[in-house]
Amino acid sequence: MIHMNPLTKDNPFPKKFITMGEIMLRLSPPNYAKIRMANNFDASYGGSEANIALALANLGVDSTFFSVVPNNSLGKSAVRMLRSNDVHCTPMILSTPEETPTHRLGTYYLETGYGIRPSKVIYDRKHSALTEYDFSKVDLDELLEGFDWLHLSGITPALAPNCRQFTLDMLKVAHAKGMTVSFDGNFRSTLWTWEDARDFCTECLPYVNILLGIEPYHLWKDENDHTKGDWKDGVPMQPSYEQQDEIFQHFIAKYPNLQCIARHVRYAHSGSENSLKAYMWYQGHTFESKLFTFNILDRVGGGDAFASGLIYAYMHEYKPMDLINFAVASSVIKHTIHGDANITDDARSIKNLANMNYDIKR
Repeated sequence: MIHMNPLTKDNPFPKKFITMGEIMLRLSPPNYAKIRMANNFDASYGGSEANIALALANLGVDSTFFSVVPNNSLGKSAVRMLRSNDVHCTPMILSTPEETPTHRLGTYYLETGYGIRPSKVIYDRKHSALTEYDFSKVDLDELLEGFDWLHLSGITPALAPNCRQFTLDMLKVAHAKGMTVSFDGNFRSTLWTWEDARDFCTECLPYVNILLGIEPYHLWKDENDHTKGDWKDGVPMQPSYEQQDEIFQHFIAKYPNLQCIARHVRYAHSGSENSLKAYMWYQGHTFESKLFTFNILDRVGGGDAFASGLIYAYMHEYKPMDLINFAVASSVIKHTIHGDANITDDARSIKNLANMNYDIKR
């Protein structure tokens, strides 16, 4: 029997979405405890691209996830979790010890912050199955056949050389097929250097249509003289509208293939209270979202929820201000949900938040 998401049965926008990345086991001490004091851990699964697939599937998008996990109970459990959220896992590879000698699923430990104490992450993902698999065995033309949208991030290519090449190959094949391609740079300093990330992610830009975030990319003022600097140099983490609009204009001038650029801006008042807003270039204009202030239950995956919200709203042809406000509201709601992914199955609840309507719905 073909695995189907019942939420897509009467979907008037039957676009098919696929993403690729690493899914990891997440272990977190309960009740905001510190790792060094923990006697037990809550177990769940997460990873940037998997989070987006999960969020979109719960909103009724035909969503597929591709990855490599070891053919053992941990790998099967990760697949089971994805399938339980209506994510198609048919192309996923359950590898043998011969294919991935270390034969392990990546793991990370999350120490959830509280008040003035920030959250803390410890990765244990080296030599995971995804990083040891020989992707030359994968027929990319066949893998991407029939899909309308591909999403990738800068986390997966940072894991290992094989992931780096496979990411670039996927982008090129998707571009050649005329798919819509979204990309989130998602820099992780524990995985590679800033310059390595900028070098690779810049190489990806010609194949991207929807860009999430403005780093890590080179945007040289003079391609022949890098000493003149990058257009983003000196721009603060919380830019003004004018500063952000200028950066967007430079991206569009250099990469006319970009149809939309969006980035969220975070204001951290404490480890437990943040504010979010976003900027977006779309249809020739720069838009600024509403500002949302909220308390945090679980911050991990907030950026992925922003990305999934933007993708969902873009697929459903929302008007520009509705699009960017929906994306930010999606991220805000994720901050109130335990786990990596925004498991919200009702787009109306996100729309209500985007309209700053907090009343009970009954």
